[in-house]
Amino acid sequence: MKKLTVAGIALLAGTTVASAADLRRAPVKAPPPPPVPVFSWTGFYIGVHAGYGFGADDNVDTTGQAPANIANVLGGARPANVTLDRDGFVGGGQIGYNWQFAPNWLFGIEADISYTDFRESTTVTTLPLAGPGTLNNTFSSRIDWLGTVRGRLGYVFDRTLIYATGGLAYGDVRNSVDFFGTAGQLQFTGSTSGIETGYTVGGGIEHAFLPNWTVKGEYLFYDLGSRTVNVAVIPGSGGGGTGYNSTFKNDGHIARIGLNYKFGPM
Repeated sequence: MKKLTVAGIALLAGTTVASAADLRRAPVKAPPPPPVPVFSWTGFYIGVHAGYGFGADDNVDTTGQAPANIANVLGGARPANVTLDRDGFVGGGQIGYNWQFAPNWLFGIEADISYTDFRESTTVTTLPLAGPGTLNNTFSSRIDWLGTVRGRLGYVFDRTLIYATGGLAYGDVRNSVDFFGTAGQLQFTGSTSGIETGYTVGGGIEHAFLPNWTVKGEYLFYDLGSRTVNVAVIPGSGGGGTGYNSTFKNDGHIARIGLNYKFGPM
């Protein structure tokens, strides 16, 4: 009986020791990592932008009003067509709101306003139809500021957005023409200035590089329509007829980069 008891105790002790050894060898599982936060583009944002713009249709077309003026254009005394390459710096700010849905699509609305240094002036020298001397003809165009209100539709790849955009464009446009006589006197002049409206379309790519901060590259085409300047004769200047009509196209391209701050959690 004592032998059986001793054997049982020994067997139990051996099992306990083996179990303890197994416990020491069992791997300890690390706690699961916290879930990766899902980035969302939904929310208000505000930002700044800067870039470069240049004209699309650079031609200024001129026609005569009275027979004498028509003859001057047909004969080359006044230029029927000149190229006016209006380009320069653009910079300003924007504000907008995005809705991310379904789940990788985005719709947004954005408004921006920019200072634009889009301006150009050129003087073309021609020969009168009769008599000695030369004629100078000056054409000038500028856009001092430009604004847009646009919708944005894009596809989201986590923190990167590719989008198309389009909507209303408006800006302060100034166009002018001066035609001089052979003695250097101003014979014909005309100008227009004011806020013109039209449309804009384009696209871009935007990336969230930090919480609440995004950077974007964007292209826009804008068209503010055309405007015809009445280049009227100055009485007593020696100019003939009634004057000329010069038509400017107020459109162009913009390439710019931007920096946005998004309000709220990402």
